[in-house]
Amino acid sequence: MVQWLVSGAAFLLALLAWVRCRRLSGRLGRVTRAYWELRYEHDQLRERVDRLEPGGAAKEPAAPVPAAPASFVPLSALRR
Repeated sequence: MVQWLVSGAAFLLALLAWVRCRRLSGRLGRVTRAYWELRYEHDQLRERVDRLEPGGAAKEPAAPVPAAPASFVPLSALRR
C-alpha cells in the first residue's frame, strides 16, 4: 500500500513539474520574441536619430571587417 502512495505522489509531482515546464517554455518564447522586437525597434530608432542629427551625415561609415570563410555573420552586418 505504501508503494502505491509513493508512486502516486511521484506521478503527481512529475505531472505538476511538466505543467510548470510547459508554462515557463511559453513564457520564455514570449520574452525572447519581445526582446528581439525591442532590439529591432531600438536599431530603427538609432538609425532615425543618426539621420536627424546635424553632424550625423558627416560621419563616415566604418569600413567593414573582412570575414573569414565559413564564419558567423551577424544580422547587423547585413543591414549595412
